[in-house]
Amino acid sequence: MSAQPVHGHRYDRPRVPRTIGGISGALRGARRAQFFAELLEAEQGPELNNVLTTWWGRAMLDTDPDRDRVHEAAEAGTLPVTTMDEVIRRRQRLIAS
Repeated sequence: MSAQPVHGHRYDRPRVPRTIGGISGALRGARRAQFFAELLEAEQGPELNNVLTTWWGRAMLDTDPDRDRVHEAAEAGTLPVTTMDEVIRRRQRLIAS
């Protein structure tokens, strides 16, 4: 099994920049409006950081090239699963290489 990314994604440059512009550019329609509503209500500091982090994660999921395939597999019950121990082992091997 290979630990290489399927899409040739570079980990030093995320698909969605962790900026207000990057996040809003990746979101569409009502999701973008909801992001801006939460952003405008957040106070500078931890609250604003939480809004940005939460919505960055949603934007990354929204822009995943395999999003539809993964969603269909999850609903069909055919999505591969693994244990947390295996995830940790894979990450340790990746870091060591």
